[in-house]
Amino acid sequence: MKAVARIVVWLVMLVGGTWGGLALDSKLFPHLHGNLWMHVVGFFIGAGVLKLVMTVSRNTGRTLAGYGREGDLPRMETNRLVTEGAYRYMRHPMHLGLLFFPFVFAFLAGSPSFVLMIAPLEAVFMLLMIKWVEEPEAIRKFGDAYLEYQKKTPWFCLKPTCLKALFDKIEKPAKHPL
Repeated sequence: MKAVARIVVWLVMLVGGTWGGLALDSKLFPHLHGNLWMHVVGFFIGAGVLKLVMTVSRNTGRTLAGYGREGDLPRMETNRLVTEGAYRYMRHPMHLGLLFFPFVFAFLAGSPSFVLMIAPLEAVFMLLMIKWVEEPEAIRKFGDAYLEYQKKTPWFCLKPTCLKALFDKIEKPAKHPL
């Protein structure tokens, strides 16, 4: 149920952001609204950022699948605290990638209003959801182990070592030693 609610929130953000951005563009940026070059350049920027976001999501998802699951669990569920791979350096590496997803849609839509106003607000909303939803869920789920992990590991890390861990290709999920 939580996964469905999160997907609905994402859809509202992306579809609503695109619609809102395009609606604002005609009022705020009439000279750019419908500009072919704006859309072409935006498409290539959006496609490039999408490739990065998908790489981060794939790699962090595979890490979670390999280390975060013991036993028979529904897809996208974990029952082990993951501190391997990119999770060694930051608590929310998948969210770091997903923070850029609204910008992907904004650039693909070629909407300056979405890029400059709506996508940053959606990114702030996502950060608040991490603080108010994700972190408390993790504390309830993993208890003291997560509190200890929280003390040692930042939300995000942009050091080269951390970013390398985000983009290192993970062929197949490694299995957590039992």
